[in-house]
Formats: sequence, C-alpha cells, structure tokens
Amino acid sequence: MKKKATVEEIRARFDNDVERFSNLETGQSATVDAPLVLELICQAAAASTNAARALLDIGCGAGNFTLKLMDRLPRLEQVTLVDLSRPMLERACRRIGARGGMAVTPLEGDIREIQLPPESFDIVVAAAVLHHLREEAEWRAVFGAIQRSLRPGGSFWIADLIDHELPEIRELMWRRYGDYLESLKGPEYRDQVLAYVDYEDTPRSLLFQTDLLRQAGFSRVEVLHKNGCFAAFGAVKTA
Repeated sequence: MKKKATVEEIRARFDNDVERFSNLETGQSATVDAPLVLELICQAAAASTNAARALLDIGCGAGNFTLKLMDRLPRLEQVTLVDLSRPMLERACRRIGARGGMAVTPLEGDIREIQLPPESFDIVVAAAVLHHLREEAEWRAVFGAIQRSLRPGGSFWIADLIDHELPEIRELMWRRYGDYLESLKGPEYRDQVLAYVDYEDTPRSLLFQTDLLRQAGFSRVEVLHKNGCFAAFGAVKTA
C-alpha cells in the first residue's frame, strides 16, 4: 500500500473544515447526492428502528445526521458522538444541545480504538468515515464491534465513498467523479479533491462491505442508493 495520511494529518484537515460540514441542507458538495443520501439514511433508520432510544454517530462531523434523525425518532433520548476532531465534536454538541431534551456523550478519538459497550445502541450511523480504514483486519474488527454494540433489532447505516472491484469500472467511476467535481468548481478543485482522496482514503467496494455486514452477523442487508463512487446502505441485527 502506498504511503497514506496519518490519523493526525486527517484530524488536522477536519479541524479546519468545520463550516463546510455544518450545512444541514446541502451536505458536502464534494459528495455526490449528499442531500439525498442524508435523507435516505435517516428515513431508513427511522423506518427500520422507529422505537430507537440510543444513537451512535461515528464520524459525526458537525452533527448533520444526528440532527436529521432527531426529527424522525420520537423516542430518541441518548446520542453518542464519535469524531477525531474536537472542533467538529464541539460544533455537533452545540447544535444538538440547542434542540434540547437529549443526553449527548462526545467521544474524541479513532473508532478503531474506542471500546463500544455491547448492546448499548439501537441505531449506528457512519457517514463519510469508514473509507479511512486501512487493512482488511481493521474493517472486520470495526464492523464486528459495531454489530456487538447494537441491541437486538438495531440497525447500522453507512453513507460513504466506495471503490469498485473491476479495474475498468473503477477507472470509469473515478473519471465520472472527476467530471462531477470539475463541473462544480473547475479543474483545480477536481485535482485538489482527488489528491486528498488518493492520500487519505482507502475505500472498499460496496459488495465487499455488504458481504462484511453479513459476516459480522447482520441478518438483513439493504442497499439504499449508489451513484458512481458513493453509496448508502445498511443492515439490521437479528431481534
């Protein structure tokens, strides 16, 4: 594997990017279909786990997914937020706290190192974060820990950058993503985004991750949306 960004380098970039991650209506412009995916994930989580009381938001950023889920989950009373970036966590806590009526637990750190208590959450969401996992053993360990942290009947929802298994399809999809970025802000923006993706990220294919969900013990797996290099999907733990 080529040299990749360290955890500290990734943390530093997100520390300086809080405002971009705080737009509840548009999401991240560099992410294809970000507003649609935000809505789909929240609708699916609410439909499958409507009685949820405890939520874990991994890579919470400025709290967009939690804020949307609060609108759809009438019994939600406890939120645990995980992020590498302290400024992101602080922004998320302020925004969620401003709504009132919610116990919020912020955890600053790497999900690979945080010990998740077993059967403690009804819903886990992970948005634009798991593509930072590196070796396959890390993917397996994190998916397994998340499955164990869910109560029976709980659900796990992912919105993320993905790779493709066929080289020809991978080339096609990355070219399409480059065209999308260029259409937003020009070739310099395209090159900037693709450069930090190449340096920071190690995404896996959608099929790798849906297989891994089943191997981790999830009984029902659903794909909500896929467009090029981005997908929204999830799974439910046996009740």
